[in-house]
Amino acid sequence: MLAVLVAAAIAGTGLKTVQFGAPPPDFSIPVTAGAPTVLSHLRGKPVVINFWASWCPPCTQELPYFQRLQDEYGTRVRIITIDWNEDAQTARTYLRSNHYSLPLVLDSDSKIYAAYSLTKVPDTIVLDANGNVTYVSVGGLSWDELAGAVDPLM
Repeated sequence: MLAVLVAAAIAGTGLKTVQFGAPPPDFSIPVTAGAPTVLSHLRGKPVVINFWASWCPPCTQELPYFQRLQDEYGTRVRIITIDWNEDAQTARTYLRSNHYSLPLVLDSDSKIYAAYSLTKVPDTIVLDANGNVTYVSVGGLSWDELAGAVDPLM
C-alpha cells in the first residue's frame, strides 16, 4: 500500500492546482446557521470533496457511495459535495428526490471548479485531518476505492 501511495505522489494528481501532501485551493462553505466557513477551517477530521452534476451518469452512479460513507462513518469524516454548473434548485431537488442528505456547495459560476483545474466531473479529493490531499479520483469511482481512500485516515 505504501508503495502505491509513494508512486501516486511521484506521479502527481493529474490536476495542476492540486498536489498530494498539500492543502488544495480554499473555498467558502455555507453552513446552516451563521456565517460561511472555509475549507481550510475543517481540520481535525478527514474531508471528502466530491464534484458532481445531476446530468452526469458517472456522478449519479457514485453519489450513493458518498451517502453510504456519511451513514457508516458519521461525524468521523466530513463530506462536501460540490454541484458544478447547475442552479441551486436543480441540485437540491436532485439530492432530495433521491433521498440524499449530503452537504451541498453550489458552484454555479465554476469558480471552485476552475480553482481545482478540473476538466470534467465527477472528481473526488480526500484530505487528511491536517487538510492535505491524500487521494484524487478524476472520473467515477467505486465504493471500494472510496472506502480504501478514507479508511487509512481513520
